[in-house]
Amino acid sequence: MAVDLVTFFHPQFWSVDSVKQIIEVAEKSPDLFWNRMLDTVEAAGLTGIEPTFSPFNWQHALKTFGSVEKFSEALTRRGLTLASGFFADLEHGSDIADPATRVRVFDLARRYAEVIAACGGDAMVVGLPMRRTRGADQPLFVDLPYAQRLAEVLNELGAMTLRHGVRLALHTEAHSVFCTSRDVDLFMLLTDPLYVGFCPDAAHLLGSGADPVTVTTRHIDRLVVAHWKDATGVMPFDIPIDAGIHDSHQQYFCRLGAGRVDWPAWARMYRDHKISGWAVLELDAAADPLSEMIASRQFVETTLLPIID
Repeated sequence: MAVDLVTFFHPQFWSVDSVKQIIEVAEKSPDLFWNRMLDTVEAAGLTGIEPTFSPFNWQHALKTFGSVEKFSEALTRRGLTLASGFFADLEHGSDIADPATRVRVFDLARRYAEVIAACGGDAMVVGLPMRRTRGADQPLFVDLPYAQRLAEVLNELGAMTLRHGVRLALHTEAHSVFCTSRDVDLFMLLTDPLYVGFCPDAAHLLGSGADPVTVTTRHIDRLVVAHWKDATGVMPFDIPIDAGIHDSHQQYFCRLGAGRVDWPAWARMYRDHKISGWAVLELDAAADPLSEMIASRQFVETTLLPIID
């Protein structure tokens, strides 16, 4: 089991008052920042991490430790692996039709794939572009022409990362162009299964009105890695989609086993289809990440693993 580092995106854990101050801690005391996170993951009994948004990203880690090798050594000393890496550079404001943007995105993804492979991982989880707020003056229609253009980019990205031994997996982010049951079917149809895989996030699927087990089972042959995360219910589709969209999501997420995801059915899906690999536990800005990670791990071990086995 691994954890996505967005779990540490809560001011209380860093004894500060705001997200802005978390970023200041990361810049002023990068060694303290990374070592405290990695020590906490180790103490929780997990064995992998998934870097995510800045400053919890791979660039900040390399800047802190000085090289890929030293970052990898810091993980290995704690019995950790870079299980997967979250690639967020397509989510916000990325115009894939712009040649300069395309070159930048592909260069970032290539360098990230090299880091993931060097640190023992084999999966890059990609967040797709966010939708526009429903009712916006200039709506974004996620129709066939739009999906085809984006699918072409994703196929090329998947082929490129695979050359470094890293599989591309599309993440079901709520309020993105890849969140509803229909969205998943559309992009799974249009992307090449040899190059583009699937990273279902149970909480984001449920929050988008889908059944996580049904959707994941339908595309189980594309499963690369999964985010094991819980949600309290369906989110309104009319939430403003702006820089604060991820903050708006947090009120709908909860500790594994405390929400509405049918985890026994999820475990039976893993058992029946003989699925193995990383389970990335994601908590979204936990005030007490150590306790939350331990509780999530214990829930998996005591309630779900007996079913899977």
